[in-house]
Amino acid sequence: MSDSNSDTAASPPTDASSANERVFLVVVDDSEEMKVALHFACRRSKTSGGRIALLHVQEPADFQHWMAVEEIMREEKREEAEELLQTLSAEVHEWSGKMPSFYLREGDRREELVKLLDEEPSVSILVLGAGVGRGGPGPIIDYLLSRGTSQLHIPITLVPGSLSDEEIIAIT
Repeated sequence: MSDSNSDTAASPPTDASSANERVFLVVVDDSEEMKVALHFACRRSKTSGGRIALLHVQEPADFQHWMAVEEIMREEKREEAEELLQTLSAEVHEWSGKMPSFYLREGDRREELVKLLDEEPSVSILVLGAGVGRGGPGPIIDYLLSRGTSQLHIPITLVPGSLSDEEIIAIT
């Protein structure tokens, strides 16, 4: 197991045309709006010749009384995250025609997102699904709109979580 801010990423592009691709980053969680954002990003990447990158940030295990238990919990969370990314990878390939890159980190989702965007110059656009319920658009969107956008150097696309597949196809 590597350190708490480790990345798991697909190999970087090797040819000149791949190096100039737009990379659409989607933050992965288990929300319905994430699936809508992912479908939107896949359609946009397909029509623009881009590629998808998936970021999953797991919360740190907080079981400090027994380090062995904490390590087991961390490993179980990582395995679940890798399974989720593999499942989503198949969908990304089906929708966009290309395999995505993966980033798997541990920590605060908002902070890890900003760090990744600072460290990874290949990411061109951040695509986030906006919640449509009473809870507002979501914690990452709230964070970026309130204090984080000055830290970003790429555009953000907010996709309403209520869009249907047909609506996404029509606008992309």
